[in-house]
Amino acid sequence: MPSSSRNRILLRTIAAFKFVKAVLLIIAGAGVLRLVHRDIASTAEHFVETFHLDPGKPYVAHALSRVSSLTPKQLHEIGLVTFIYAGLFLLEGIGLWSLKRWGEWITVVITGSLLPLEIYELFRHPTLPKIVVLLMNVAIVVYLIRRIRQADAHEHG
Repeated sequence: MPSSSRNRILLRTIAAFKFVKAVLLIIAGAGVLRLVHRDIASTAEHFVETFHLDPGKPYVAHALSRVSSLTPKQLHEIGLVTFIYAGLFLLEGIGLWSLKRWGEWITVVITGSLLPLEIYELFRHPTLPKIVVLLMNVAIVVYLIRRIRQADAHEHG
């Protein structure tokens, strides 16, 4: 497979990854905003029952306590931040899918700037999905930096 064809496939694969993240965040943001005018404690307890979680487990009890204490203002803020992140992921995805250099740059800047937060979260609460997402994002940033450098060297060389 020619290098340009492989690069196009990789860029569009990264774009698809960004689109999936955006859709998941939009769904999560809408779900959070639906909770604004509901009894959050009852909804959280129903969720625990539906998924047969043990409310006696410390992490479940802690999660129930945290969620139940959220105010409508906090829910609005969480929803807003979730939609902002979704918008950023959509912007990255559109730029990459369109095979635009600005898409590569913006992805390096946005994804690279979020890596410290991902690392912090990983150290706070390590999980396999967090490790996988972190490794994928590091690989994306490294790949795109190499592509940008190669393109710059090709243009100036």
